[in-house]
Amino acid sequence: MTTHSKVEIKPPITNVGVLGWVKRHLFNGVFNSIATILILLLALRVLPEFIQWAFIDSVWFTSGQECHEATGACWSVVTQNIRFNIFGYYPYEEQWRPLVAMLMLVAMLIYSRDWKRWTKKLGYSWLLALFIMGVLMKGGLFGLVSVESTKWSGLPLTLLLSFFGILASYPLGVVLALGRQSSLPVIKAFCVVYIELIRGVPLITMLFMSSVMFPLFLPEGITIDKVLRAQMAIIIFTAAYIAEVVRGGLQAISKGQYEAAESIGLTYWAKMRLIILPQALKIVIPPTVGVLISAFKDTSLVVIIALYDILNTTKSILNVPEWTGFSTEAYIFVAMIYYVCCFSMSQYSRSIEKELEYKAPTN
Repeated sequence: MTTHSKVEIKPPITNVGVLGWVKRHLFNGVFNSIATILILLLALRVLPEFIQWAFIDSVWFTSGQECHEATGACWSVVTQNIRFNIFGYYPYEEQWRPLVAMLMLVAMLIYSRDWKRWTKKLGYSWLLALFIMGVLMKGGLFGLVSVESTKWSGLPLTLLLSFFGILASYPLGVVLALGRQSSLPVIKAFCVVYIELIRGVPLITMLFMSSVMFPLFLPEGITIDKVLRAQMAIIIFTAAYIAEVVRGGLQAISKGQYEAAESIGLTYWAKMRLIILPQALKIVIPPTVGVLISAFKDTSLVVIIALYDILNTTKSILNVPEWTGFSTEAYIFVAMIYYVCCFSMSQYSRSIEKELEYKAPTN
């Protein structure tokens, strides 16, 4: 009686691991290989000079005078002005408050990533966290000095406008999309006019209207906070774009789904909540996230109505003679902040898509 040992044959090393990934993604065809080689040659030409400028010859903790004498990048424009860059005109002694508020917001967002935690308890936690963040920013309670919203600036203002803009515009956009497909003529006409009118003008126009024109229509003696007006303009503008994206998802659902939901006696709202919207919103995750990322970046446009978000605080630093001429380094720092936020949103959307991805049953 003889036994035969099984010999495990491993795949070629060029098809697995790092070499396999490079072969599949960078050299999987003539044109792809040529493009890869050209990009590598460009990188070899540019990267050494950039590394020399950005790291080797750079200065990090010097005065503006020493920066002007340096041959490399002046990152001191960031490190020496970091508090003003981040917090702007918020009172210096109270800047720990927006710092704590931002850390709370980031912590809540990270904790809320897991859908299994989406319970009523989490909802109450968000309400409590938002209340605490509001108290920290505004003050006037628990012995905190009151700070006017006109002094809210820098990164806290950027996060405030973007977070609440995204949070409020998404459900409003869904409602507008449902209204545009409504069988009631008045509701449908209102939603169509709203969406087409708002999408037909740039956000800059909306911000100017909220800042300059809207106060003219208010009764004498009544004023609305400038930050709140800008926030409403961003919400109204973003909701119109979300509505069109969601409408595309609703149109992608087959009529059979509507008829099946009606055949089991579901009401309109139950049909939308349980059957139609979950499928439609799943389909439009990529374009929806694209709109939300654009909305986050568009908050930088509040510069034109004299709101000092992080882009405007950076511009203010560059207007100081000591730091004039170092806009490249300052704007690279701002760009990295925007990149981290936008990349995090993009990665989160990809993780949601993977979780919701349909997996065919195996036999």
